[in-house]
Amino acid sequence: MPAMKTFISLTTILFATFVAASSFAQNPTAPPLTASSPSAAQPAAATGQPNPQEMMKQMMELSKLNENHKLLSSLDGNWNFTIKMWMNPDPNAKPQESKGTGTRKTIMGGRYVMMDVTGKMQMPGPDGKPKDMQFKGMGLEGYDNVKKKFVASWVDNMGTGIQFSEGTYDPATKSFTYTSEMEPAPGMKMPVREVIKIADNNHMSLEWYENHGGQEKKTMEINYTRTGKK
Repeated sequence: MPAMKTFISLTTILFATFVAASSFAQNPTAPPLTASSPSAAQPAAATGQPNPQEMMKQMMELSKLNENHKLLSSLDGNWNFTIKMWMNPDPNAKPQESKGTGTRKTIMGGRYVMMDVTGKMQMPGPDGKPKDMQFKGMGLEGYDNVKKKFVASWVDNMGTGIQFSEGTYDPATKSFTYTSEMEPAPGMKMPVREVIKIADNNHMSLEWYENHGGQEKKTMEINYTRTGKK
């Protein structure tokens, strides 16, 4: 993840700086800095070298929680949901409907929210007829202070890929809007837009839009109801 890569890179820089400083201090034969040396003549920023102290300070600031993380955590709990899916190319065809349950839980000291869902979906079987299939999925959501965006990933037992998405939140409509790109088959990349609306503490919904050849179409709708009102 980007945050982890940033932390590892910064740790490497700080460690290398510490080792270099220690070696210089313990080596009496090391030549002194002269006016021609970039380190002596110019500040770190002027030579393009990172300032470890400033980087550490910035990293600590960026690791702090804010209202965006609290917003995600406010949706923690157990949820029942119903799904409508428009998979038939006939626009007049009724959507396929199914139900399931989900659990949202804050982890990593409030930095991320993990969601586990279980349900049943009707999918075409080997004979082409609809068949109930067990569906399991897991999502991870957070707010990236570096990107200043909501970020999410998703995996389920209907595929082997990991979906990554980025989004924003509109407090006026209490809705998240995420965008991503799916590749259900090699070379078949498809832009996706998700809109998650928070009706109140106990109800929210998700609308899924797929872009086919430049035309956006709503293909899924999920309505969530909290079990045990908050």
